[in-house]
Amino acid sequence: MTDQPTDSSQPGPQPEPVAEGAAASGADAAPSARAHEWLSQLESMIQNVAREAAPVAREVGAKAAELAGVAAVKAGPAAQRAAAMTTEYGQRFAEKAQSVAADLRHESGAGSPSAEPTDEAPERLPELPEPPEPPAA
Repeated sequence: MTDQPTDSSQPGPQPEPVAEGAAASGADAAPSARAHEWLSQLESMIQNVAREAAPVAREVGAKAAELAGVAAVKAGPAAQRAAAMTTEYGQRFAEKAQSVAADLRHESGAGSPSAEPTDEAPERLPELPEPPEPPAA
């Protein structure tokens, strides 16, 4: 960034010259009035944009809520299928684990009394209720 000399022959807004007598009396009033005018114009523009954008923002919010509802409806059956599969695989895993435990007990201590399964451990896990059928799409 280099400082370049200003050329007064270029087109564009030029600062207004201020007379020496006016500098003491009205110099503060002119910039203050101009700044107040600019601020009121800016505030008016912001209010116009907000007023015009409100219906669009409402429509975007409504569409987002609508899409969330559709996603929830479509996710329901998938979640129910996942729950049913989890139940099924969980039962298979439990049966396999019990089988492995019984085999290990049988192999490790064929004659020792501590190797026998106790009555405290259930032979089989209780059955879980069947999940409801997913609604037809």
